[in-house]
Amino acid sequence: MLDPRIRARLVDAGAAVTESVPLSTLTTLRLGGPAHYLADCTSTDTLIEVMRCLDAENIRVLVLAGGSNLVIGDDGFDGVVVKVSNSRVDVGGGAVRAEAGAEWDDVVARTVATGFGGLECLSGIPGSAGATPVQNVGAYGVEVGSVLRRVRLLDRSSGVDEWVGPEALGLGYRTSVLKHSDDALVLEIELDVRPDGSSAPLGYRELAASLGAREGERLPAAQVRDQVLALRRSKGMVLDPDDHDTWSAGSFFTNPVVPDDRLPGVLAAITEHVGMDVRIPRYDAVGGTKLSAGWLIERAGFVKGFPGDAAAARLSTKHTLALTNRGSATTADLIALAREVRDGVEDVFGVRLHPEPVTVNCVI
Repeated sequence: MLDPRIRARLVDAGAAVTESVPLSTLTTLRLGGPAHYLADCTSTDTLIEVMRCLDAENIRVLVLAGGSNLVIGDDGFDGVVVKVSNSRVDVGGGAVRAEAGAEWDDVVARTVATGFGGLECLSGIPGSAGATPVQNVGAYGVEVGSVLRRVRLLDRSSGVDEWVGPEALGLGYRTSVLKHSDDALVLEIELDVRPDGSSAPLGYRELAASLGAREGERLPAAQVRDQVLALRRSKGMVLDPDDHDTWSAGSFFTNPVVPDDRLPGVLAAITEHVGMDVRIPRYDAVGGTKLSAGWLIERAGFVKGFPGDAAAARLSTKHTLALTNRGSATTADLIALAREVRDGVEDVFGVRLHPEPVTVNCVI
């Protein structure tokens, strides 16, 4: 039970407070039990005051925006879910500034429509702008960290609200110091964009080939955005309420980076399983060699649509890296599938996959 005094303070700060909200309605997986309370914050000032109030009272808080990279347990969350709904976006002067609750693809679309480039490869990624530096979101050869100018953070221990540069975030492959941490909350982000309307250099072979271009070439940002969206749709990676292949958290596992001392053994295990003549996708990475999680999953026997039509949770029929809710799944169903895939890949190839989404009241 939320103390009426505290509830009144949240309302006075501008939040809309409701009870017993099913979190399945707020995540792209359509999974998750109820939130005891939800405080919806439509302005940055409201968000700051609500967080300061709840933190001062030592009340459990789950911050939720787009819900696209989140797996919430079937028991839900027994504290206050703070919904980040501030959504202002400003484009100009070689930069885009977006409040944390802005829908990310709307941010990208706005920059392209205004004649700016640089974000087009990140088109179609679900979720909010504030989540992008937390995850260091990336696709088709571009990461948010490569275009990030600064981030406005609320330090939850001190209540201080300040802008910091990307060097303060410890950005890495699909991670940052903000991930799996409650120390700070993203309020706004500012990104560099290209005023000439050209794309980032095409750094992903599949995208360049589909555009009939060379790797490293620049094309009009609008043209690249259209192609990125087409490629993502073909893989079920653009949200569509009528397509259960998009009822997912996107790519569920990160691409594993194998240290140099383990690489020969892993490659030998893969070759033994798939044969000498099969090309193994691999890329240089910090800390070793990056392998393709989706490729490993499929070669380990987990095909698209696994384990079959009768399953409530199964791999996407378009892309083996997405775990999907077919409409009646529970979080427990999804976790069971994730564990089966993770353990199966490790048994066959000796490579352990790690989940990309953040988990709440559940363990994968």
